[in-house]
Amino acid sequence: MSNRVEIRHLRYFTAVAETRHFGQAAEMLNMAQPALSHAIRQLEDELGVCLLARSTRRVELTEAGKFFLDEALNTLNRIDAGIDGVRLLGEGQSGLLRIALTGSAALAHMPFLVQTIREKLPALEFEVHSDLSTEEQCVMLREETLDLGVVHPPVHCDDVELLPVFDERLVVVLPAGHPLTERSSLSFGELRDEAFITEVKPEAGIAKAVLKMCLNAGFSPKRKHVVSNMPTLLALVAAGLGIGVVPESARSIPLPGIAIRCLDDALTVSVALAWHESQRSPLMANVLKAFNSGVRQQRQSDDTRVAG
Repeated sequence: MSNRVEIRHLRYFTAVAETRHFGQAAEMLNMAQPALSHAIRQLEDELGVCLLARSTRRVELTEAGKFFLDEALNTLNRIDAGIDGVRLLGEGQSGLLRIALTGSAALAHMPFLVQTIREKLPALEFEVHSDLSTEEQCVMLREETLDLGVVHPPVHCDDVELLPVFDERLVVVLPAGHPLTERSSLSFGELRDEAFITEVKPEAGIAKAVLKMCLNAGFSPKRKHVVSNMPTLLALVAAGLGIGVVPESARSIPLPGIAIRCLDDALTVSVALAWHESQRSPLMANVLKAFNSGVRQQRQSDDTRVAG
């Protein structure tokens, strides 16, 4: 295609080709018919071929015109798609959102998180990193290799902003067949003689809550095994090597050989969205707005269900 063929020429030509009528095409393009006829002549002169066979009643496409129509439509579609794509990116309506989740939150909260955001931003793409500690996520947020984290506060990073979204009760995970599984709920004091399995990089909020519950019950936890992640912790419990105290979202990890029981005097830990304070993009603003809207709708739905 010659460099002198302009996008407007393609739009003029496709309008005439699709209506097979200069008058109708001119009306559709909101321009005078003589000006449209002149522009099509310019296009044909530039290409050196006749695209349209004209008669007093109708316009027909030549073989060259049929071929050029397909090429023109493909070109215009690509241009329009590019324009729409750039606008969506500029308005924060599309792009890539890099998310990380900590521990069992990946299974328990990721579906709600992604679906809530995608409902408002359907063109958004996701890159998900699972089972990263709060500290690891803070590092990635600072290095700008992560856009949004799902963490357990507190977060010891002054440059990371938080939006609390959930509260989770802590529960105890016992080996199946443990004598305490005969009860539907337990007091924390009943765990004083148990061997605790903990994570090597425990989330600060969870670790502090567990220690506080132990001290409130009058004992210090006996740490027998230290593991690197939640699935391993649950696997060791299933093997009968100890017990674990974890967020209730651990129920989302199906594993035979374990039993989860409520704690009468359990504390709660928060789940929050985290992002770096320098992240001020339109995309992030829309993501947070979409999630806030989804959370409000969910809470209103829950309130209505309870009231009914």
